[in-house]
Amino acid sequence: MGRRAEQIALEANERETLEAWRRRRKTANALYRRAGIVLDCAAGLSGAEIAERHGVSQQTVTKWRRRFLEQRLEGLTDAPRPGQPRRHDDAQVQAVIDATLNSTPRNATHWSVRSLAQELKVPRDFVHRVWRAFGLKPHLSHSFKLSNDPHFVEKVRDVVGLYMAPPDKALVLCVDEKTQIQALDRTQPLLPITFGLPETRTHDYVRHGTTTLFAALDVATGKVIGQLKRRHRSEDFIQFLRHIETAVPAELDVHLVLDNYGAHKTQKVKNWLLRHPRFTLHFTPTYSSWLNQVERFFAALTETQLRRGSHRSVAELEAAIRRYLDHVNDDPKPFVWTKSADDILRSINNILNRINQTGH
Repeated sequence: MGRRAEQIALEANERETLEAWRRRRKTANALYRRAGIVLDCAAGLSGAEIAERHGVSQQTVTKWRRRFLEQRLEGLTDAPRPGQPRRHDDAQVQAVIDATLNSTPRNATHWSVRSLAQELKVPRDFVHRVWRAFGLKPHLSHSFKLSNDPHFVEKVRDVVGLYMAPPDKALVLCVDEKTQIQALDRTQPLLPITFGLPETRTHDYVRHGTTTLFAALDVATGKVIGQLKRRHRSEDFIQFLRHIETAVPAELDVHLVLDNYGAHKTQKVKNWLLRHPRFTLHFTPTYSSWLNQVERFFAALTETQLRRGSHRSVAELEAAIRRYLDHVNDDPKPFVWTKSADDILRSINNILNRINQTGH
């Protein structure tokens, strides 16, 4: 019989810190794993279960269990290594962190290495090392938009449920329109790529009109049903529904995932759906186009065909889009959806908690 491992009892502040390390996206991998090991130890899991869960050996689990019991949270960080003595103490490190997180310079919206070093009268390389160690990047700014849909939770579970557990004898199609695709031609000829130089083009262009791509992405196979139109009215959407009707075998039900664009909800569309009961519409929440997988297809189309394309007419642009659709359907590859509805809602909840902590 092996010796029974000593049970870990966490204080409230310790559990809060460990869970914060697990939630924070920029926590170092080693600290993230150690926090998880301690939380699992406190939950009463066996060493074998914890080792398998975190992909480590049982000796590793025993090591960090013992380190935590002896030194608590401080024991989870790496011990100091031999080398040159530190030139800056913990107070200076904390000063850099506090200034970065809680203040801004008088003449700018964010700190740079140079401006913060001048403000705190410390070397620039010291500020840079602190930022790198703690994952602080004041020069970066990400954007977000939260849905105000009162049925957000229900819609997320509905759409993600279709992706992860599609119904039997049915086809799940992600539908949307890529509107205002411009046929652009550069004012002067392109200079092709050559040794040591990238492709070069003029910054200005001539517009030759626009087109709209109606697309339905088959979630299971990655194939795309596409139709090009010059407008995107309700009548055009119904024509695309008819196109889907002819393309999908009659014995299959059709589930369409689409956004809340007005042309998708007119009375004409509703009347058409009443006459075609095998069609079921599933709307994504407002401001949540990322839930619609066809948006990923549109991104690939833009990146590989449209952004650097040069087209002298709308007809030429539409021919290029049709070639791209044919290429995709010759060797389709579905996008693999891995995030459950619970994971998505947990991420949204984390953002809401961060907003609440700012006091705004």
